[in-house]
Amino acid sequence: MQKLTIGIVGFGVIGQRWTACFAHAGHAVRVFDPTERREAAFNEVLPELMADLDALKGSSHAPGEIHLFPTLAETLEGVDFVQENGPEDLALKRRLLAEIEDHVGDEVVIASSSSALLVSDMQGDCRLPGRVVLGHPFNPAHLMPLVEIVGGKASDPQAIARAHAIYEAIGKKPVTLNREVTGHIALRLMGAMWREAIALVRDGVASVEDVDRAFMYGPGAKWTLQGSFISNSLNADGIEDFLRKYGPTYRAIWDTLLDAKLDNETIRAITASTNAAVDGRSHEDLKAAREAGLVGILKTVAEHGAL
Repeated sequence: MQKLTIGIVGFGVIGQRWTACFAHAGHAVRVFDPTERREAAFNEVLPELMADLDALKGSSHAPGEIHLFPTLAETLEGVDFVQENGPEDLALKRRLLAEIEDHVGDEVVIASSSSALLVSDMQGDCRLPGRVVLGHPFNPAHLMPLVEIVGGKASDPQAIARAHAIYEAIGKKPVTLNREVTGHIALRLMGAMWREAIALVRDGVASVEDVDRAFMYGPGAKWTLQGSFISNSLNADGIEDFLRKYGPTYRAIWDTLLDAKLDNETIRAITASTNAAVDGRSHEDLKAAREAGLVGILKTVAEHGAL
């Protein structure tokens, strides 16, 4: 793909990481954020984020230039694509997306990083709602390849395809939802598993440490490389044979899955067991270990992953 000019609106944690991704891939990036700390944040975090991407992808021989601007109009002058990263506030999103439209060409796709809001609701005040899509990254957004693309009721399929192509060209692994659902795909999968994990701890079946170990050293490693469907198909003579052979076992599990309510008693139980698993390690140390480990894991997935 030719080098583009990308507009980043909102330079918080997500906007900073999108900026690093696009710049590392060679695209020019123009950034706007209304807060006073945007310049300080730029100088504090970008070098570290770019270093993470160098470790994952190799050094960028021609990174795109990054410029911060004081107004939205200046930021969006001449951009080819916009990644919006404002707060999760529907009224604000509707106003912001409509304002972004005033400063870009009619052909420019506008993607929102929203994790919880529906595109159909966000695009309601837009002059050209068809070019507004969801482009939801997975944290930490500069390293994790997943981007979930969702269109609203008025979204143009061509806008969805354009966003998909742009994300794929910078090394992301985009997925497209055929309809809007709360939480998209990844958070719904995590939510289903985490509900059971929380209930297992709450009911004293196992500790946080052992529940996490069971996933990390069981299905987690295999599913990371090949996903659940392909991975399970290898445990039998294809997926149909697996479903017929092990279907009764899974039905028995599904029939007895636990329910989890985040009441005070549950929160206290999960907090105590999680603190025991953390065992005094600092938040910063755990995040640093996660980032360093992800680089190796993602390199392995890139080389040996099935999808």
